[in-house]
Amino acid sequence: MIIERYIMREIFKPAVTICTVLMFIFGCYIAARYLEDAVQGQLPGSTVILLILLRITIALEVLLPTTLYLSVVIALGRLYRDAEMTAMFACGISMARVIKSVFFVSVIAGVIVACFSLYIRPWAWGQFFGLKSRAKANFDMTRMKGGNFYEIDNGERVIFADKVDNQKNRAKRVFIQTKRDDTLQIIYAKQARQYTDDTTGKPILVFHDGYLYEFSQFGKEERILEFENSAMHLEPKDVIQPEYKVKAASTEHLVHSNNIEEIAELHWRLAAPLSTILLALLGVPLSRSSPRQGKYSKVTTAILIFAVYYNLSAMTKKWVGQGVVDTIPGIWWVQMLLAGLLLVLLWQPRLLFRWRNR
Repeated sequence: MIIERYIMREIFKPAVTICTVLMFIFGCYIAARYLEDAVQGQLPGSTVILLILLRITIALEVLLPTTLYLSVVIALGRLYRDAEMTAMFACGISMARVIKSVFFVSVIAGVIVACFSLYIRPWAWGQFFGLKSRAKANFDMTRMKGGNFYEIDNGERVIFADKVDNQKNRAKRVFIQTKRDDTLQIIYAKQARQYTDDTTGKPILVFHDGYLYEFSQFGKEERILEFENSAMHLEPKDVIQPEYKVKAASTEHLVHSNNIEEIAELHWRLAAPLSTILLALLGVPLSRSSPRQGKYSKVTTAILIFAVYYNLSAMTKKWVGQGVVDTIPGIWWVQMLLAGLLLVLLWQPRLLFRWRNR
């Protein structure tokens, strides 16, 4: 057991660093997408932070298998470089014991990935879509930027202000267009200010010195009103329900579904823990190297294989959801292809070296 614990410890060492780096890179990528919305005033800063955290949580379903896969390649590669693997084999320790250690670690990681894939990821997607829908539906003038158009209430209302003073919650030359059933309402005001209702705590937009135009879709009624002060509640009348997304559907719902898109999503979730184990075991033959080579010498090959596998899996999932590929075998043929590659490299490791030498 000493050798097994030593190998597992060597695998865990780079795992923390790799996972942290991958999360940081992914977080920066997501932040670049949503910070622009925050700058434009479409999303509040606190909402953007929550959206980034939720997306990182969702990405852990892929980041954790990737981390373990690269950690196995790097850790065992270091053992080969420092001739520790050669010393182990000389002492009678077989490759089976090395594979056993990696398999034990991969099973633990597979259970964690299964929890993320089957339960945490759908929940995070649901929170993500709900938060984004509420943030876009609830208008706040303090987030506006002058000269920009803003859509709220799912596009039923458009707001524009020529100049906005965010500190004083005041805007000048305000234009608002609202569509309700068969009625189009347009408000133009020289000035508008946002207040908070002391009773309900909800925001209210008060217009000063403006005009209200109402037009019927069928041309039956038209009204033009001039006012000194007019108030409008900014909270949506109805509870915001995010649009249904397969990614946010519960696993229990997918199990009883006959929809091919939902079946493809279910197969993806079930395949995640299996791919975690297969990728970790694949790192064993990929880490084989001579003492002259560095511990990172096989990382490029490992990343290339992972990129091909992941993109092929994502494409197959899309094909299954579109009906191009049957639900049986669905995306499982990609897992079988990965398992076949693993068996070939474990039993015929020289094939990998021949491919590298070409």
